[in-house]
Amino acid sequence: MKQSLQLRTSQHLALTPQLQQSIRLLQLSTLELHQELEQLLTDNPLLERLDDPLDNSVRLLGDGAISTGTTSTDATPELGGNQEAPAPAAEGEGGEGGESEAPSNNESDGDWGELGRSKNPDDDDSRPQLEAGATTLREHLMEQMRVTPLSARDRVLVELIVDALDDNGYLEEPLEEIHARMPEELEIEIEELRTALALLQSFDPVGVGARNAAECLALQIRRMPGVPMVTRRMALAIVEKHLAWFAQREFNKLKKALDCDDEDLREAQTVIRQCNPHPGSAFASDVSDYVVPDVIVRRSKNGWSVSLNNDVMPRLRVNSLYASLLKQGKGEGQMSSQLQEAKWLIKNMRQRFDTILRVAQAIVERQRNFFSHGAVAMRPLVLREIADTLGLHESTISRVTTQKYMLTPHGMFELKYFFGSHVATEAGGEASSTAIRALIVQLTGAEDPKNPLSDSKIADMLGEQGMVIARRTVAKYREALKIPPVSLRKCL
Repeated sequence: MKQSLQLRTSQHLALTPQLQQSIRLLQLSTLELHQELEQLLTDNPLLERLDDPLDNSVRLLGDGAISTGTTSTDATPELGGNQEAPAPAAEGEGGEGGESEAPSNNESDGDWGELGRSKNPDDDDSRPQLEAGATTLREHLMEQMRVTPLSARDRVLVELIVDALDDNGYLEEPLEEIHARMPEELEIEIEELRTALALLQSFDPVGVGARNAAECLALQIRRMPGVPMVTRRMALAIVEKHLAWFAQREFNKLKKALDCDDEDLREAQTVIRQCNPHPGSAFASDVSDYVVPDVIVRRSKNGWSVSLNNDVMPRLRVNSLYASLLKQGKGEGQMSSQLQEAKWLIKNMRQRFDTILRVAQAIVERQRNFFSHGAVAMRPLVLREIADTLGLHESTISRVTTQKYMLTPHGMFELKYFFGSHVATEAGGEASSTAIRALIVQLTGAEDPKNPLSDSKIADMLGEQGMVIARRTVAKYREALKIPPVSLRKCL
């Protein structure tokens, strides 16, 4: 082929930096948004935040003085929006450039004395106290060992076993393997390790140091106060010999093996259920995740109203000092680009919350029955239906509904919760899978514990209500709801 030069015209979509930032901000959760915002505030001096969470905290000024008041800066209102201008600084605050006057030495001494003075005469110190760190399982066990009279050799052996425990307090590694790893010149016998383990098992929490679930439950049953001897023996026999049958609710086999009646077995079952199969879980360092709603739904005279949560909406503006320098032509180059980036961020931030509000209003409009009657009244809804209504793309709706939460009278829900597949009904209509899950919860919650409902029976009962659903679909929904199978829901 002969090489040649040709000119062609074509059209393509280019993602500008402003559009890329808008897409990125839209898919961020509230926590990620504030983390991104803090980074942008650090990188761009022309951008500042009006709702600084540290405004009311104690600040150390440049000259070492203490400032307890809220600092106010003279800045222009938020660009491109209708935000009201910030309130004027109080008398004595806010000079040229938005800097407050530093207090005199006498004032600073007085502020420090006010902070250090106890507000409550019963308190020795009213200054804020730091939260103590959580105690770990190892620290809790070592504290008990320090007050136990032991030889140095025994202390080392107990500490060795403590280090081998998992987060639940179990000793998963056999003592023989621990003994095999120890140097021969120490001349440690396996019996010494067994003695150290028995000492560890006498510590709190009860059941720590167990090598399996049966031993853990047995340790707790032996030290449980106020249990009749007959019931204690039967509970020990169940956990030591027939724990698998007990877990599978094979009550007939248990009564035959233990030669007891329903009343005796019920008392032993009550004792076993009082035990904790994971004694070390109380010392776990899991931190709870708190969710802040992006939108709030309230009942109004005209139905249901949707509003944005003002607590998660940052108020941004451009610093007036830098903006005035740019107007006077004193700032060039990088400062001009930072001003443009600040304007883009303020605009994209407002567009993000406007889009979330529009999507939330469209969801509430289509799921009014849910807010009035609960999950059983949820209707089928897909992303395309909301996208067509708002004139947006499905990918945009997906970004908006991911990790964005709505506070309703029925609780806190992610926006994706209101979308679900449909199941056909006998009348030719459609039922939401969320509504079917809610019905399964209701049916299993009202069942007879001695004769629980099977998946086939639940499918038949749903069919009586006009919902055509297969048994395997019921099983899938039940497992998603973490409802045990019929064999594990059966009680005496």
